[in-house]
Amino acid sequence: MRNKTPVSDAKKWVKSRKWSNGCKLNPHQSVNASEFYYQYHANKAVWDKVFTFIKDHNLDSLPAGKYPVDSTNTYASITEGPSKEPSQAKWESHKKYIDLQYVIKGKESIGVLDVDKASVEKPYDETKDVANYSSDGGTYYEASAAAFFLFFPQNAHRPSIKVDGFDVVKKLVIKIKVAE
Repeated sequence: MRNKTPVSDAKKWVKSRKWSNGCKLNPHQSVNASEFYYQYHANKAVWDKVFTFIKDHNLDSLPAGKYPVDSTNTYASITEGPSKEPSQAKWESHKKYIDLQYVIKGKESIGVLDVDKASVEKPYDETKDVANYSSDGGTYYEASAAAFFLFFPQNAHRPSIKVDGFDVVKKLVIKIKVAE
């Protein structure tokens, strides 16, 4: 049964930083505070490992690659490369894992849209934990080292879109197993 925490309480909790485990990063304003609250409290030990990983690693100097965080519950990937032209960036969502996305260096544009407002282009692939969509809608945000994004199963997201002046982006993506 889902926790029925009022939105105002969830927002106060996010602002309190009780979740941060010493991590200095802040969530982006677009993060669904209620879902973050629920997922964190449903799987606190895993989320604590996520924020400890971020706190304990110098992300600026961490090389590209995959990093275990907590066996199959969460893992991290660092990428460094060119962002995409808008026509190459696809809408996607995941059912098994939440995406924590953080631009370490550079800037990119990220679109966010409720899955219900997008048209399925490629049905969910359980092996890859991804579905792709098409949509003319969504809200776009500039992603930089100022904040991290969280994308839950109900969020279609369109990451890695090129921002003028930033040809290469270094990015952290942490996959966090969804608590039902």
